[in-house]
Amino acid sequence: MPIKEGKVDKKIKSLADAKGKNLRVQDAMILAQTVQAMKGDTKAFGLIAELSGLFDTEEPELQPLAVPDDTNLIIPAFDGLSADIKRHLHTHYWLKGGRGSTKSSFISLQIPKLMIAHPDVHAVVLRKVGNTLKNSVYQQLEWAIGELRLMDEFSFKKSPMEITLNRTGQKILFFGVDDKAKLKSLKMPFGYVGVLWYEELDQFAGMAEIRNINQSLLRGGPEAWCFYSFNPPKSRDNWVNVEQLTDRSDRLVSCSNYTLVPRDWLGEQFIIEAEALKQQRPDLYAHEYMGEVTGTGGDVFGNVSDLEMSDDMIAGQFDNIRDGIDFGFAIDPFAYTKMHYDPKKHELYIFDEVYGVQISNEKAYELVKDKIGTRYVQCDSAEPKSIARLQDLGLRCIGVKKGPDSRDFAIKWLSDLSHIYIDKRRCPNTYREFVSYEFAQDKDGNFISQYPKANDHTIDSVRYALKPDMDGDTYSFK
Repeated sequence: MPIKEGKVDKKIKSLADAKGKNLRVQDAMILAQTVQAMKGDTKAFGLIAELSGLFDTEEPELQPLAVPDDTNLIIPAFDGLSADIKRHLHTHYWLKGGRGSTKSSFISLQIPKLMIAHPDVHAVVLRKVGNTLKNSVYQQLEWAIGELRLMDEFSFKKSPMEITLNRTGQKILFFGVDDKAKLKSLKMPFGYVGVLWYEELDQFAGMAEIRNINQSLLRGGPEAWCFYSFNPPKSRDNWVNVEQLTDRSDRLVSCSNYTLVPRDWLGEQFIIEAEALKQQRPDLYAHEYMGEVTGTGGDVFGNVSDLEMSDDMIAGQFDNIRDGIDFGFAIDPFAYTKMHYDPKKHELYIFDEVYGVQISNEKAYELVKDKIGTRYVQCDSAEPKSIARLQDLGLRCIGVKKGPDSRDFAIKWLSDLSHIYIDKRRCPNTYREFVSYEFAQDKDGNFISQYPKANDHTIDSVRYALKPDMDGDTYSFK
């Protein structure tokens, strides 16, 4: 609308030119605000700036960041593992190996890729001691981001130690578990912690500590990727080596060594050192470079092997079945084992177990009755009441007679067998106890020819089951 009647003059080139002209009301108001703004009125200036778009600084929309291809940065042995991670077929990825196996390099490449593919996911990298982070995993992540050609996409901060994906604000945080308070109070500004990496896993206290950390950090998100990297300790009794023997549907264990890595990645001097140790100390070479659990020299059962036994194999080939029970209730577990013994080849095949604490006689009967059927089962004679109760319930129990040296004799007899095959999928506790059982040690840590009475419940049930075979009293099974 014009200010006054008549034609509106649209040819106005300056404030002075507008004086005395017939304007639209809107133009007049804008000119008035312009005059006030020129006199220093900040409110008038703000209005003019808003109307004119003076401070419109909206940046052009960024194109989505593509997940980089790391095929040329990982060894072919990791191709299947990389595909598994991408499809999230497992949650827990255990990577073990010796020196130069590139397991840590592989994990460091996966973390930026997972963050780009999942914009609401943050990562936490952990070591047992905080002061080891800067010169290990932090530098490893810097290397990986550089190799993926993403340096312009990330910013790096060392105090506190963190790496940020700039366009989303996602973070990679670094913690030592010696400062548990920070872990418990950790809160992310958005999204959730969906990636964890435990470097040098064997330095942590045990699975109880790992579970506690996982429970604190893995909350609120739909899926997670947890990486665990370690050089297997020598002793099979170490908690890391024991834990990896237990199969879990959400866990994938991968093993690599330097022989799978291109020579030019490692350098000729690395190869020379490895081959020299191989010649001088094959035992140290096997552990340090090949990532093998070489034991401490105190293994009792060096004849144990894992063997996957199918239902057809069990039904078609196992015709000499033995059953054994070691009683337990409160602290000590109840242990039942089922096996096939081949006396001609001196081979034992263990393919079924029941294992647990606080199992009453009635519950034990329900758990084993279908496994035993009408066969005799050899039991610990130190529990006559339990034997009597199981007999009342319907099991054909026989108490195994014990002598002063019967335990040592039985363990020696088992260790002298040609092979003890255990299906660790069917019998995880039996496999764990057999492979981790070591001779006792004196006060100086030297092994002595004594068998410790600990962590041997399935071992006891096996030796009870085979006691008649050891004595030649096969009538006990008829």
